[in-house]
Amino acid sequence: MSLMLPADPSVTRHEDPRKQLGAFLRLRRESLDPQRLGVPRSGRRRTPGLRREEVAMLADVGVTWYTWLEQGREVNPSAAVMQAVASALQCSPLETRHLFVLAGLPPQESSSAPLCEGISAGTRRMLDSLMPQPASIQKPDFDIVAWNDSFCRLMGVDFAAMPEEDRNCIYLYLTNENWRSRLANPDVLPTFVSYFRAVMAEHRGEEAWENKLARFFAASAEFESLWHQRYEVRGVENQLKRFNHPSLGHFSLQQMYWYSAPRNGSRLLVYLPVDEAGEKALQWLNEPR
Repeated sequence: MSLMLPADPSVTRHEDPRKQLGAFLRLRRESLDPQRLGVPRSGRRRTPGLRREEVAMLADVGVTWYTWLEQGREVNPSAAVMQAVASALQCSPLETRHLFVLAGLPPQESSSAPLCEGISAGTRRMLDSLMPQPASIQKPDFDIVAWNDSFCRLMGVDFAAMPEEDRNCIYLYLTNENWRSRLANPDVLPTFVSYFRAVMAEHRGEEAWENKLARFFAASAEFESLWHQRYEVRGVENQLKRFNHPSLGHFSLQQMYWYSAPRNGSRLLVYLPVDEAGEKALQWLNEPR
């Protein structure tokens, strides 16, 4: 799921979450089609999308209160009211969660269970047992904390030989030519930006996350430009991934995620063949050399 909204120069990395919430609400409101929502026509519309009073009506809240919320004022919405606003704006579950985080409310479906930390010997055996399917364990910030040999061969990198801080899917795409050249899906970079924006909302202000974002900016002016120019949030989901290998050419694998911990925990990523070309590619990648 994703939300693609027009650029808003007021949304910056260091801005107050309430200002970001206001910008998100405004851009979301302006992206909606009044006719599709059954909002009756009333006068000439000077701007696209819904009016503030129409959102307030759909959410059953006061117009002044909603205006203040969109302006980033200190209005302290309740969870019930924020859910009503999200419903009025036709937000997806991911977008609703994003709104809750920016509003300073506990995200929906949150869990107090401990996160998955560290990689056990059993986890490493599991990754090896998945051969020849490429597999890895990733953290919410896209750090790669464990992998099997097939994943290294698929992506053309040797994780064991690189610094731990460089083992990150986004950073490798920005800095490693082998890694970048293997990914043949379109719009890889905008997708990475939308992934990181969605999860970053829950960690804004945390030094480790801010430093990682700054590192992405330093590695790629294009990443930084997309971050400031496009407001898109997207959840990581299973999809068909296309790869480009210097010896094998193009082939596709099904990307499958499995979460072994709560929502904010680490995730297992496995690539599975979906046709004969994928089967042959994995067989070739795992032949002794």
